[in-house]
Amino acid sequence: MLIEPLIFLRALDLVGVFVFALSGGIPAVRKNMDVFGVLVVAFFPAVGGGTIRDLLLDQPVFWLTDPMSLLFALLGGICALTAPNFWSRLKTVVWLDAIGLSLFSMVGAYKAYSLGHAAFVAPIMGAITATGGGVVRDLLCGREVMLLKEDIYATASLIGGAVFIGCVIMGMDLVLCLIVGASIVFVIRACAIRFELNLPRPFNKDH
Repeated sequence: MLIEPLIFLRALDLVGVFVFALSGGIPAVRKNMDVFGVLVVAFFPAVGGGTIRDLLLDQPVFWLTDPMSLLFALLGGICALTAPNFWSRLKTVVWLDAIGLSLFSMVGAYKAYSLGHAAFVAPIMGAITATGGGVVRDLLCGREVMLLKEDIYATASLIGGAVFIGCVIMGMDLVLCLIVGASIVFVIRACAIRFELNLPRPFNKDH
């Protein structure tokens, strides 16, 4: 094992916090919010999903005892504030969100797995971790909630979480399990963005 699993997982968590904070700060800047407003909106996607996850798992809320997570969330918000034109030119929000989705899906799935919950719980907790904060971000910014608008969003998270658990059950190296699961989430989400893929919708008899 070349990488200590907990160190690798910690890196995923902090990068995910930063990326999601940036994905929250950019639309807040576009809405002409003041500095405090931007930082608040950046904070929610960075820690919101993990907060919901910890409450559901009856665990201490991670950021209350982890100042590093708050620091990375703050850095993401500051980056959005200091270079809004740069991020806008790159059209990064949707791709930052895809990266954050893949990382947080694994963080949440692993936490449920490490606590000994049933295998099916892990992908669900991964999806909650990855999507919960983004819902708050979209509501605060007055945008359509991505979770409801984009069909292949939480679905990508659930599939990646299931793949992660499947790899663990097969006895694969834990770091490799995390990499494979996160890659699956990102590839599915990227294909959905690139090719505008959606899940089938119910047939509407009125049209």
